[in-house]
Amino acid sequence: MSQEILSVIQHYTPAYLATVDDGKPRVRPWGLPHLDAETGRLYFSTASTKAVYEQLLAVPYVEYSQTSPDNVWVRISGTVQFDESPEAKEALFKHEPQLANIYKTPDNPVFKIFYLEEARVTVDDYSPNPQRVYEFKNGSFTLLA
Repeated sequence: MSQEILSVIQHYTPAYLATVDDGKPRVRPWGLPHLDAETGRLYFSTASTKAVYEQLLAVPYVEYSQTSPDNVWVRISGTVQFDESPEAKEALFKHEPQLANIYKTPDNPVFKIFYLEEARVTVDDYSPNPQRVYEFKNGSFTLLA
């Protein structure tokens, strides 16, 4: 993954996830994604009891946005792919230990994780420099523009 993207998403700074709810955008604060070093996938988590989970099932396309402390931001959009593998869920628990306070164990059936397939990442800031656009396919990021 691009160091430029990692430098933004590794901070606990404002982050938001946008879904579609009844044909309208729905944006909410969101936690940090977890980068799986083996696959290059960015993983996110939620609960099957939340409205966002139903929205992800109904329209499996999202956009995640986060801003770094130095005002660089990323927008990551793509198609949601749920992952029920124990290994991926355990990795997320290691990355975000507070998940144990909510779900107790990675095998809790309410605990759902997903990653974005064929993601597109835009990196931008307030400078006059052009934004950078990356595409994620087959486990790697490619700079498009």
